[in-house]
Amino acid sequence: MAFELLDRVGGLGRFQVLQTVALVVPIMWLTTQSMVENFSAAVPSHRCWAPLLDNSTAQASVSGAPNPEALLAVSIPPGLNQEPHQCLRFRQPQWHLLDPNATATNWSEAATEPCVDGWVYDRSVFTSTIVMEWDLVCDSQALKPMAQSIYLAGILVGAAVCGQASDRFGRRLVLTWSYLQMAASGTAAAFAPTFPVYCLFRFLVAFATAGVMMNTITLLMEWTSVQARVVAVTLNSLGFSLGQVLMAAVAYSVRDWALLQLTISAPFFLCFVYSWWLAESARWLLITGRLEWGLRELQRVAAMNGKRAVGDTLTIEVLLSAMQEELSVGQAPATLSTLLCTPGLGLRTCVSTLCWFAFGFTFYGLALDLQALGSNIFLLQALIGVVDIPAKICTLLLLSRLGRRPMQVASLVLAGLCILANMLVPHEMGALRSALAVLGLGGVGAAFTCITVYTGELFPTVIRMTAVGLGQMAARGGAILGPLVRLLGVHGASLPLLVYGAVPVLIGLAALLLPETQSLPLPDTIHDVQSQAVKKATRDTQGHLVLKCTRF
Repeated sequence: MAFELLDRVGGLGRFQVLQTVALVVPIMWLTTQSMVENFSAAVPSHRCWAPLLDNSTAQASVSGAPNPEALLAVSIPPGLNQEPHQCLRFRQPQWHLLDPNATATNWSEAATEPCVDGWVYDRSVFTSTIVMEWDLVCDSQALKPMAQSIYLAGILVGAAVCGQASDRFGRRLVLTWSYLQMAASGTAAAFAPTFPVYCLFRFLVAFATAGVMMNTITLLMEWTSVQARVVAVTLNSLGFSLGQVLMAAVAYSVRDWALLQLTISAPFFLCFVYSWWLAESARWLLITGRLEWGLRELQRVAAMNGKRAVGDTLTIEVLLSAMQEELSVGQAPATLSTLLCTPGLGLRTCVSTLCWFAFGFTFYGLALDLQALGSNIFLLQALIGVVDIPAKICTLLLLSRLGRRPMQVASLVLAGLCILANMLVPHEMGALRSALAVLGLGGVGAAFTCITVYTGELFPTVIRMTAVGLGQMAARGGAILGPLVRLLGVHGASLPLLVYGAVPVLIGLAALLLPETQSLPLPDTIHDVQSQAVKKATRDTQGHLVLKCTRF
């Protein structure tokens, strides 16, 4: 069914422009929440606290006042690359090591001990990180990746809950609550007294992140005409890319982790305030029987788009007449079983979920490869966003010309082939390996734009958010599993690359099973989806008969 009411009040006007800006700007700041631990959890150079080096009283008691290099040599054993050991110190100063005839093995027999008095950190790049705050080094170094895993788990749980909540309580209500939760939890994380409390608040931030991402894209699609739908979704996708660049700029300016966390969280209080202006999805309101509310929203949009006269002609009777087909069809409950068991939806659900998984899995695989390109993490963070922008703009142009299904297949297969090609390139050819990694990242960015558009068009309004939530869960599941694949490197250096490349290629080929949705109106009911399938099958059959008859 074509949502003719939206065309009457304006599917691309002042309201859509203002709404797109209001929804995409928070997406930029949301991206900083996902990437902030690249900086707030950076691991600086560190060594054990040693009395001779770090206690002025102990230094004063040493006769002759040796220089700092000498004091370091007698207090801290050498570690990797002859740098000061990061996790051990001498129990007693080893003065004999200052003897020019001393060998490197002299210290190995000396008694050492862990950093029982704490660590001294290099604060030349970052004045403070959570690693410095809670000493997440040496025996506690596994706690840092644990914090990231907890954050990803929060997005996964949030996707599961917010998807069904949005289909039940509305898009804007869940979005508004998510803004408030992100602002409050993110701010609280900046003042967390302990590491477990910090992880708890970061989990709540991630939970709200899922709600913002899903409801933003759904509101954009459900308030935009067919012609402008791809533009709106691509602008949303570009918000993530610009957020990567924004993260680099903010982190470069703010080097204290708590202040950085506060800086990226406070803007969501403003988002919470103005989100009350946003219109609830008229599609969802009418499909769920909230006719009076839906009428008010349509009239408000018509007034903002300069079509007040059209809005004044809308009445409950007009809505009932326009929605007669939808209201006459029994609405299935928006549950996961509906997605998997309803004819016409099961295959779409399985394949689109796999595409979401491939995006999350491959993105984190490529991100780990890109970290090897250089030590300047600020430049690297900006590079990820800069490369992503042209990839998504090209996708915007090609989606309207080639269609959704060909672009989804091509983007995933391209990303996978670039990773597989790196298996054949020697490590000495660093420039070529970097180019293939960047090209693969562009393919992943294109795949994200495609699956975002595609998922919204494959599923009806009554269950769209549940489908989007399932896809987001799959993407976060892939993100969690992606880094673990690196452990396969102990069995073969190329084995992780083989897995990272094979997954998007195989899932990209599976996307050929999805139907094409280009230029089709958004389905509002499950009956609409099944009707589209019947019409397509009828056209294909008629076309086959015509071709067959022309042979005689």
